[in-house]
Amino acid sequence: MKGLDLITLILVIIGGINWLLVAFGWNLVTLLFGWAPIVVTIIYVIIGLSAIYQLLPLTRQMSS
Repeated sequence: MKGLDLITLILVIIGGINWLLVAFGWNLVTLLFGWAPIVVTIIYVIIGLSAIYQLLPLTRQMSS
């Protein structure tokens, strides 16, 4: 499970950095994959699911 935890954490960090760039008017995902809107959507879904996955240990720890 540690491998999946690490992958999702990296994806969440990449997503956070992309949001920082968006704040300054530069969307890295769109710049790299804007030619294929479905790919952009898939990337955003994967990063969003990674964020939800990263919430699971937090909620388990808070309920203990």
